[in-house]
Amino acid sequence: MGRANQRPEARPGFPQEATSGASGLMDLLGVAAVLVEADGRIDMWSPQAEALFGFSGEEALGQYAARLLVDPEHRAEAIRLFAMVMESGEDWAGVFPVRHKDGSIRTVEFRNMRLTDNIGDHYALGLATDRATLRQVERKVALSSQLVTQAPIGLAVLDTELRYVAVNPALAEMHGVPEADHMGRGFREILPGEPFAAAEAQMHEVLENGLPVVDQQVVGRTRADPDSDHAWAVSLYRLEDHAGQVLGIANVIVDVTDRYESAQRAERAQQRLRMMAEGSARIGTTLEVERTAQELADVLVPDLADMVAVDLIDSLLKSGRPDTGDGLPLFRALAVKTAYPTDASEAIIQPGHLTTYHADHPAAHCFRTREPQLIQHLEGADLIRVAADDEAARLLAEAGVHTDMAVPLIARDEVIGVMGLARARNPQPFDRDDLTLACELASAAALSIDNAILHQHIRSAAETLQRSLLPQLSPRHPGLEIAARYRPAQAFSEVGGDWYDVIPLDGDRTALAVGDVMGSGIPAATAMGRLRTATSTLADLDLDPARILTHLDKITQDLDPFFATCAYAVYDPYLHLLQIASAGHLPPVLVPAGGPPRLLDLPSGTPLGVGGGSFETTTVALDPGDQLVLYTDGLVETRDDPIDERLDHLLRLLEGPPSTPEDRCDRLLRALRTPSDHDDVALLIAQAHPVKPE
Repeated sequence: MGRANQRPEARPGFPQEATSGASGLMDLLGVAAVLVEADGRIDMWSPQAEALFGFSGEEALGQYAARLLVDPEHRAEAIRLFAMVMESGEDWAGVFPVRHKDGSIRTVEFRNMRLTDNIGDHYALGLATDRATLRQVERKVALSSQLVTQAPIGLAVLDTELRYVAVNPALAEMHGVPEADHMGRGFREILPGEPFAAAEAQMHEVLENGLPVVDQQVVGRTRADPDSDHAWAVSLYRLEDHAGQVLGIANVIVDVTDRYESAQRAERAQQRLRMMAEGSARIGTTLEVERTAQELADVLVPDLADMVAVDLIDSLLKSGRPDTGDGLPLFRALAVKTAYPTDASEAIIQPGHLTTYHADHPAAHCFRTREPQLIQHLEGADLIRVAADDEAARLLAEAGVHTDMAVPLIARDEVIGVMGLARARNPQPFDRDDLTLACELASAAALSIDNAILHQHIRSAAETLQRSLLPQLSPRHPGLEIAARYRPAQAFSEVGGDWYDVIPLDGDRTALAVGDVMGSGIPAATAMGRLRTATSTLADLDLDPARILTHLDKITQDLDPFFATCAYAVYDPYLHLLQIASAGHLPPVLVPAGGPPRLLDLPSGTPLGVGGGSFETTTVALDPGDQLVLYTDGLVETRDDPIDERLDHLLRLLEGPPSTPEDRCDRLLRALRTPSDHDDVALLIAQAHPVKPE
């Protein structure tokens, strides 16, 4: 007995009462129930009737329904309809004007039916609702039905377990799954692709917090089109009944693939512009051939390709002219770049190695036709065609290489090389836009590479001329041990006009000279050669250093537009004296055998070629064991450091235990020269030794 009022356990098929509050369509309509006896008196009156008509149960029960609820002008019709239902037993449904307790007339939708009890007595049951409310609900239902069945957007309702309970035809078409096959199946059963995992997580969040998600973009593939990506704008809303109980979730899906693809095209156009701008800034920053090729590869990977190789015609590198033979030339690999570590790199010819391409290779095609070649989908035969051999083809296949481009490098209307590009991890094949971008970057890079090759050969010629004009040191210099070095500027600068000279004089004396013609290239090297020849000729006149510089100044004026600096010295091994003069040159360094090195304080004079300057000779003791260091400004000057700091650094390097001139030359060059140095260096170190008169 104590359990009689407890709520029955929930089980399938057992009627369940609402968990809390009013819910459902009946409550939304506010359907009133009125039971009328055969004589027209009201026998039962529901709370909804009280709300609809305004009369309480006490006021209504026992009253004649027609008198209570119908105006006199409509009573006869009401009584007729009541009698028809009671006599025939047929239902009547329709609209009838009813008087509210407040005196107003309400239009009410009725459904009347006859009921019979167990002893055969008849009653009339009237179900009524406000007509305006009913019409509003009907319109909403009609609108919802039209929207669900005819709207071009996808609509779905899922329960709290994310199982489909309703979908419209548009969504079924998007999914490529019939409407009936959605029912009862989970969201991820219909859309198993990885891109939809995030959408599922968002649905759980919306069910949990009730906050809607609006226009969230999802990109993926469905059974309707499994080979192509589509984009959808997805909105999610939690569904609740009137009591706030969560019923599930509604999805509104709009196919925005066209908009997505337009955005992708715009993004790719912007990417191409960015890459062109980046290429303009990063390619050709130096006049080094290999570095320029690597800069091209660095710009292309990973933004355009997963792998890039840049090859140049080898004869062009060697002689400055492409091979004019009828067959395919020999190529030298200059640069390789991959976006990530991959075994496919073993299939690519590495920088510095030579290769030949078979006639069907894309590189050979580019060389013969001067046209790029695009292979969007690499298959077995194509992999063999783009690879060097079968093993290389296997490595490319295992790495997933699926698309390839070959682009000629053309400069001054000559094919100077080829560039190969491939994708593996990037699933998209190369297209015509990619090919156009690669060709534009290759064209710009080819001109920079060709300029670098031209500069390299001019520089090589200038360096060869420069070195040919420098003296071959004699092993015999009485009282002196001499070492000299010449180092040209690095690859991005031209060879300058630095020189050194060691000239034997009468009386076992030796003239030492170091100079720097301001300028670069073959003209500067030629001017240097003329000055060196003039210096050797003037040295035979046995003039003091200042007079030598005065004559050289006049000679240099005829070499317009060149100027030069010079330090000229004469050493007497018997007197251990050094006479020296400077024409605008950096001060030499004296390294005494038993003391710290110091800069010689000499009158600097004006550079040669300025004209009108005066030069002075200074006499300095150079005892046995002492060293004299003559150098050009390329040894100590940099673009970033003050010259005083660099000269102090030079003096510190010359400190320490005694060292031979050869070792000291090497040490100074290692410590003071860097790969980015922009100027030549001439360095001469002379060490005094005792000498006996003959």
